[in-house]
Amino acid sequence: MNLASILNQLLTGIVIVDEGWIVRYVNAAAESIFDHSAKRLIGEPFAEAYYESDLPLNTLQNCLSEEQTVVNSEASFFLHSGQRVTTEVSIQSLHDDGQKQWLIELKQVDLQRQISRETQQQQQLFATQSLLRGMAHEIKNPLGGLRGAAQLLALELPDESLREYTDLIVTQADRLRTLIDRMMGPVQAEHKRETNLHELLERVAKTLRYEYGDSLDIKRDYDPSLPELWAMAESCEQVFLNIAQNAAQALEGTGRITFKTRIEHQLTLLGRRHRQCAVISIIDDGPGIDDAIMASLFYPMVSGRAEGTGLGLSMAHSLVHQHQGKIEVDSEPGHTVFRIYLPYQQQPSEEASL
Repeated sequence: MNLASILNQLLTGIVIVDEGWIVRYVNAAAESIFDHSAKRLIGEPFAEAYYESDLPLNTLQNCLSEEQTVVNSEASFFLHSGQRVTTEVSIQSLHDDGQKQWLIELKQVDLQRQISRETQQQQQLFATQSLLRGMAHEIKNPLGGLRGAAQLLALELPDESLREYTDLIVTQADRLRTLIDRMMGPVQAEHKRETNLHELLERVAKTLRYEYGDSLDIKRDYDPSLPELWAMAESCEQVFLNIAQNAAQALEGTGRITFKTRIEHQLTLLGRRHRQCAVISIIDDGPGIDDAIMASLFYPMVSGRAEGTGLGLSMAHSLVHQHQGKIEVDSEPGHTVFRIYLPYQQQPSEEASL
């Protein structure tokens, strides 16, 4: 493995500039931080990588002229894409064949916070699933006995009209068992295959159209260059459907839902760097999500609707984690967006050939 490959594996952004502050090298992490490719950054002034920063270049240049190492514990860059990234910056001089250059290291502070937050969410998910498995075992066993006893009792009843009560016991026991099975998710893992995400979204759109008719306005904002994803297709469709149905219910069947797809490069999900990720956004113009439930939105049995079971988003969260992906939510009145991040991963045949 050569030096360039090693540098591209770092989570720390590396930028090398010359005396005129022209960029001469960037690694993959720096491309991700500035949301620009190396091709666009190299050969351009460093200040062109962003439109504003609280990192004062004139002060830096004065320090660097005296060959002092500069450390700024927290500097914000406002990018041309509209994003803001917060980094820890250090700069030191390099001497290569008589040429003076500067090495800029950028550790993305908000990325570390994101990784910590995602790790905490993952631990909460595992703890919740473990709790649910224990609860399911404790509940399903008595339910089976209750159901069996009701069926035996029905055979002994002298009056046929009394069977409606035993039938009710059996029906409610079955309903509770089904609810518990839904909480636990699929019993057997689905096989992965090449999946066209736009086809899945179109099936979801068709389902919503059947249910809500023309009163629900469904818009598409697709990236036509989005590659196929090696994924569990039915599970992905279930994720999109659960989130889209939540949006439609929040809109009460009248409003706009937008399906948007994009691809992002050099993205870190759950502490792991991926070269490419599909980002599927489901956006609605509804009333927004209540702040009181935002922190526990993906927990089972948490719902903003009185008639909701609170299982749809919990199941979606679990299925996305099975793909090593994540879901992010931003919500305010008039604009709610769920972003589903699904990494492009090597197929088994590709892994075997490496």
